[in-house]
Amino acid sequence: MPELSAILAGFSDALALNLLFVTVWSTLLGIVIGMLPGLTVTMGLALLTPLTFHMDSATAITALLGLYVGAIYGGSRTAIILNMPGTPASAATALDGYPLARQARAREALALATVGSFFGTLVGVVLLLFTAPILADYALNFGSFEFFWLAFFGVVISGHLTALDDPLKGWIAGFLGLTFAMIGQEQVFAYSRFSFGIHDLTGGISLIPAMVGAFGLVEILSGISSTKAPEMSQNTGRLLPKVRDVVNNAGTMARSGIAGTVMGLIPGVGEDIGAWVSYAIAKRLSRAKELFGRGSTEGLIAAETGNSAAVPGAIIPVLTLAIPGSAPSAVLLAALVIHGIQPGPMIMIVSAELVYGVVAAIVLAAATMTVAGLALTTPLLAVLRVPRERLLPVIFVLCTVGAFAIAARPFDVWTMLAFGILGFVLRQMNYPMAPLVLGLVLGDLLDKSLRRGLILSEGSVEPFLTRPISAVLAAATVLSIVLLLRPRRRKPDPRA
Repeated sequence: MPELSAILAGFSDALALNLLFVTVWSTLLGIVIGMLPGLTVTMGLALLTPLTFHMDSATAITALLGLYVGAIYGGSRTAIILNMPGTPASAATALDGYPLARQARAREALALATVGSFFGTLVGVVLLLFTAPILADYALNFGSFEFFWLAFFGVVISGHLTALDDPLKGWIAGFLGLTFAMIGQEQVFAYSRFSFGIHDLTGGISLIPAMVGAFGLVEILSGISSTKAPEMSQNTGRLLPKVRDVVNNAGTMARSGIAGTVMGLIPGVGEDIGAWVSYAIAKRLSRAKELFGRGSTEGLIAAETGNSAAVPGAIIPVLTLAIPGSAPSAVLLAALVIHGIQPGPMIMIVSAELVYGVVAAIVLAAATMTVAGLALTTPLLAVLRVPRERLLPVIFVLCTVGAFAIAARPFDVWTMLAFGILGFVLRQMNYPMAPLVLGLVLGDLLDKSLRRGLILSEGSVEPFLTRPISAVLAAATVLSIVLLLRPRRRKPDPRA
């Protein structure tokens, strides 16, 4: 159980004027980034991380968390008004948000999305507060054998949940990411692998340039290749949601908050899957299923609650297991390490105050997001009038600067370009990008854990299969693959 005094101390620190100012500007920046199609949450975090190098750790983490929370919410603006999700996490929001906007209820839809996002974040924070200490204690039993299977299972389950129609494509993307993670010096004997005599490759593939390319440059190339212009809907209707709508959907927000947090916990799944799962649950349990997809306030609230709840959910494994629950949280993990914070099972012993500081920062960011979302709706919508022809060059400059600024070496720019082109090709063939990025993130942990485990067992693979936690994770991984690869029965043709 978390101590009340520790929680209050976390909020007391977060309410300092300097940190409060950082929370406000970073959350507003996140909302704008989320609103703009082409600027993803992951890219925003990747671009902001180099700018935090000269900040102290508390200020840097507060800024990144504010942008994270704000950007996930900001994507709902374009999803509702333009039927063009600003972020993948807002794709489910567009299903009912845009029909509501077409019914001259755009402002009401925006307000409902704001309320759903706020309560979703609060549900996720409560679960973070009570789950993180328990998971951290349990994670003390994890060794190299368990971390190997955890990393492998994360890639497998991410590949499935991000490519429901064709899990094989998700797995191919995930293992492609693992392959890229093998480039450079391995961690045990410092032997250079797959560098092909290129000196810059001996240090491996830098995570942030790869992410900027895989998410930022891909959006630019997709925007250039697309000739379809978004359709602007009228921004009319009531500014504040009806109290009756909020009260009637309290159960939906609670269920969606829990579902979104659980989805965030699963490595590599992230906020977009949290939104879809929450939306699916709400539709199944709704008494008005026929309204879903045609302007259901229940569906809109479920989607926004789910994707916002996944943010604290994705941070839980980052803090307690040093494994990202989503692509944006992978950048957050890298930022924590850069600022001298070592997440993992010892976090509640060594840096318990960090966990409570994160909780306070997320709550204050959610409060800022709510006020800004309700009060600044009209001014923020003006940003959407920026022509795409002017926006894309600015995004490309930000991508290039963000990739170069980390280590000030041109090779990182080439890395960004290579992953951008690769990501664009994969997207054209409907391969998901999240498993590729997760494979790149978890590849180091998987490789290092496998090698250390084999050294500890003197070359025997038996401990990987016989230790209790390892056995459970191995069985879950194998079972997931077997169940998903079994042939599906074809429905008989009624015309036969």
